[in-house]
Amino acid sequence: MMDETAALLGLADRMLWTAALVAAPVLFVCLATGLVVGIVQAATSINEQTLSFIPKLAVTAGVLVIFGGAMMGLLGDFTRDILAAIARLGGAGS
Repeated sequence: MMDETAALLGLADRMLWTAALVAAPVLFVCLATGLVVGIVQAATSINEQTLSFIPKLAVTAGVLVIFGGAMMGLLGDFTRDILAAIARLGGAGS
């Protein structure tokens, strides 16, 4: 029972790290884009709410094009590992 709990906690820990690694490129680039657009808006006194949406959308699409393969590779590896762990844990209880 204790080994199963440790294995499940290990999988949960790896799940959180995988989610962070997959989300980080998009979040950081969108944060930087929003900051730059906000500075430009403050400097030019343009207070249009929709102005920051298009650059963020374009940058998000670019990041997904560039890093999408690596992100899917991380998710695929994690999925294979977690399915193998489920099979091991399911087989141990029988």
